[in-house]
Amino acid sequence: MKKIIFMGTPAYATCILKALLENENFNMMALFTQPDKAVGRKQILTPSDTKAFLSHHSPNIPIFTPISLKDEMVVKQIRDLRPDFIVVAAYGKILPKAVLDIAPCINLHASLLPKYRGASPIQSAILNGDEKSGVCTMLMEEGLDTGAILESLECDIKDKNSSEVFEILANLAAKLIISTLLNFKNITPKKQDENLATQCKKIKKEDGMIALHNAREIYQKYLAFTPWPNIFLANGLKFLELELIDETKIFNQEGEILELEKESFLLACKQGILRIKKLQESGKKVLDGHTYLNGKRLKVGDNLY
Repeated sequence: MKKIIFMGTPAYATCILKALLENENFNMMALFTQPDKAVGRKQILTPSDTKAFLSHHSPNIPIFTPISLKDEMVVKQIRDLRPDFIVVAAYGKILPKAVLDIAPCINLHASLLPKYRGASPIQSAILNGDEKSGVCTMLMEEGLDTGAILESLECDIKDKNSSEVFEILANLAAKLIISTLLNFKNITPKKQDENLATQCKKIKKEDGMIALHNAREIYQKYLAFTPWPNIFLANGLKFLELELIDETKIFNQEGEILELEKESFLLACKQGILRIKKLQESGKKVLDGHTYLNGKRLKVGDNLY
């Protein structure tokens, strides 16, 4: 039975952690995850998704929430557990060489490396309109997502939002880690081609701001930034549900209301047309498109701005 230390934080990681716990070939020695964070307006101290799950389902497994993995005491804690593998999935911390040297460290990255190294591989693939993505197991080294690939699985992500793709890739990753760990001795690591490498940055709230220029680009942003940070106009108006109707038609006036429908409306961009189904003004209720326009006394030919 292989001894595993798991390092991960969000729901994506929980899906992988659950698969390892349920497999009789592995003995989970400990979870390392991010410290509890103050969440919401009331700033309630909230544990990570992995910590909440493990505390409820396997309370006897120790959980560590170190501020830094460079702390010598933390490195000693890891070394004393004598793991056969350290499995990492969206942990949110860089592993120093002292930890990497303890045991093979295997990262589950939510892209087909070397594409989309970094913090937002799923959102970046969607933003770029990729129809395929996937998940890799890779041997970790000191560089960010630069290690040799062990195994990978591919999937279709066309017209899927970030939340849907996260779920698909989490389930693929849960299967892949079992395969990689059980077959580790027989896998030949494949070095990444640096000529094909691309980087992606951490998503910020302001990335969700849009102007009504290009309907296709807005649609891809909508998919990528659902459920967070959503897409919104400069005045704070959020588009929570929309469809891409046309991506080629050119209009002189962006933001023109083209047609009212039962629960939505068609909106002109400088290039293309969107169907706006649900909106939300800052601090107000979510409304369907038709109800919103009625409340604002806007009609066909008026401008949403």
